[in-house]
Amino acid sequence: MKLPGSLRARLFAAVGLIALLSLGLAFAIGAVLTRRAVERNTLRDLAAQADLNAEREGEAILPLGERGIGSIQRILARRGARIETPPLDGSSPYLSAEEVSGLRSGGPLNGTRTVDGTRYFYASRLVGTGAFVLLRPTNTVASSWRPHFRGLLIGALAAAALAALAAFLLARAIARPVGRVARATRTLAEEGSSEPVPVEGPNELATLARSFNEMAEQLARARAAEQSFLLSVSHELKTPLTAIRGYAEGLAEDAVPVEDAAETIVLEARRLERLVRDLLDLARMNRSEFSVHAEPIDLAVSAREAVHRYEAQARFFGVSLEAVADLPAPALGDPDRMLQVISNLVENALRSTPQGGRVRVIVEPELLTVEDTGPGLKSEELARAFDRFYLHSRYGGERSVGTGLGLAIVKELVEGMRGSVEVWSEPGLGTRFTVRLPQDPAWDPIEAPEPTLLGV
Repeated sequence: MKLPGSLRARLFAAVGLIALLSLGLAFAIGAVLTRRAVERNTLRDLAAQADLNAEREGEAILPLGERGIGSIQRILARRGARIETPPLDGSSPYLSAEEVSGLRSGGPLNGTRTVDGTRYFYASRLVGTGAFVLLRPTNTVASSWRPHFRGLLIGALAAAALAALAAFLLARAIARPVGRVARATRTLAEEGSSEPVPVEGPNELATLARSFNEMAEQLARARAAEQSFLLSVSHELKTPLTAIRGYAEGLAEDAVPVEDAAETIVLEARRLERLVRDLLDLARMNRSEFSVHAEPIDLAVSAREAVHRYEAQARFFGVSLEAVADLPAPALGDPDRMLQVISNLVENALRSTPQGGRVRVIVEPELLTVEDTGPGLKSEELARAFDRFYLHSRYGGERSVGTGLGLAIVKELVEGMRGSVEVWSEPGLGTRFTVRLPQDPAWDPIEAPEPTLLGV
């Protein structure tokens, strides 16, 4: 037998079949019990009639005479019964010797017996020196319990209809949430996103819907993180490539010494190698973040290196770029990541500073500041200055801005090194970014919380 294909049809068929089997069993048991109850009532009625006849015949002048018995026979015949007056010697099929003995001891006899292939209800009573047996065929009971049977059948049919309706509603209540999840899953697979499904129904179905919603939300976050990560990686690749291109163009125009250009190009190429190596490591570990190595660093060295990296770009923009780093400025951090931080801040400052302006990188122990003489930011914009793409969407049509990821990467990198970054700015007075790093030799990067860098 081939089962229905859909879950709703299978549930309806299973519940309906169970309900019908239960109803059939209940109907059969009810019919048997009803028949037995009718038979008991019939036998009780027959015994009551026998008692009345025995009392009447006991008061008659001629007990069990033909005149009295004949009138009773006519009445009983209309009810499908008859009366017999068997001898008390045990030879009659209606009374055995044991039953005669029981009658003579004063006990009434009621029950069923078969005579000449016909089954009867009987009630036997002793009257004087004789006895009579009141008989009614058991097949006459069918007419008595048939109305009960019809009532049972109508009730069973009504119960079957109600069970079918309950099975349909139950199957739909179970199948509908599952169907919603299935459709949402297909939509998620085809379109990459799906509306949350309603959390309703029994605990198991509600848990299924809740689990799907959580999975869809996590998948959306993962895809957003992946996109943001790719954007961040492209931004980080652009920084050393910009330096390499700038010095290559300066070398072609004899604008920079060959030794300086070669040294910078080699240095930036090594940084690119590390970035690519990090990407490969991340791919092997199935992660979307860069590692941060804690070690003592000199912020003065990082500042001078970043300024050297952007000298060519600063000349192109007509902006003065200098590093104020006369003394060593020790701190604890990752030298390459710190160079990325300074590079992003310097590039951001160069883009926003008009020609003839100034950008300075000032370092102190545990502290680094990048300030410019650009147009500045409004007070309500400072709280969102490090949000991804915020300043790009705000000033992309007014100023020369980057992709909108540089400051967000700065914040994530600094926090990954357990530092902090702040911004101060006023319109017309420029902008100042301040980075604070720890100087705790006991800082263990393994115990530090994993940084959510570059798009994660």
